[in-house]
Amino acid sequence: MFQERAPRSGHIEVIAGSMFSGKTEELIRRLKRAQIAQLKVMVFKPLTDNRYADNAVVTHDDGRMEAQPVASSHEILEAARDVEVVGLDEAQFFDDGIVRVANQLADQGKRVVVAGLDMDYNGVPFGPMPNLMAVAEFVTKVHAICVRSGELAHYSHRLTADPNQVMLGDRRTYEPLSRAEFVRERNQTPEA
Repeated sequence: MFQERAPRSGHIEVIAGSMFSGKTEELIRRLKRAQIAQLKVMVFKPLTDNRYADNAVVTHDDGRMEAQPVASSHEILEAARDVEVVGLDEAQFFDDGIVRVANQLADQGKRVVVAGLDMDYNGVPFGPMPNLMAVAEFVTKVHAICVRSGELAHYSHRLTADPNQVMLGDRRTYEPLSRAEFVRERNQTPEA
């Protein structure tokens, strides 16, 4: 579906879904294929995402690819000047300028591959992801498997009481739930 040798006109691809749905795994797969096609690839991630490695994007099962952490989206434009394919992981944590940056990169003829959570733990669209999905030529929605029902899951249910929207975590702090299980959980949780 996706050409490793992109046409001269750039484009944006977004991979969106819940935690444990394989977003970073799919991002890495696409970027490695671009490298096989001998394209210059560079990957960026928010500086705040240091769960598994400072200078790599890492899947929950330890697949990894070197990445440059950035404090703000505008740093990406200069750093990606000489590359053909730009990867962005954990896009929900970037500032809102990431939409402008992704568009500028695509306008320069680059292939921009973005991965991120589409919703936060409350089931609310997360950060710049809705706007990235709106401007993308291609959107892939990936799903986890609900740990309670075995059905497709696209909600990231938080297992702790931390009320902050942003909380880095893993299987000890989040679980993927189907819509039915997410609604059931919400109906059982008393309002604060």
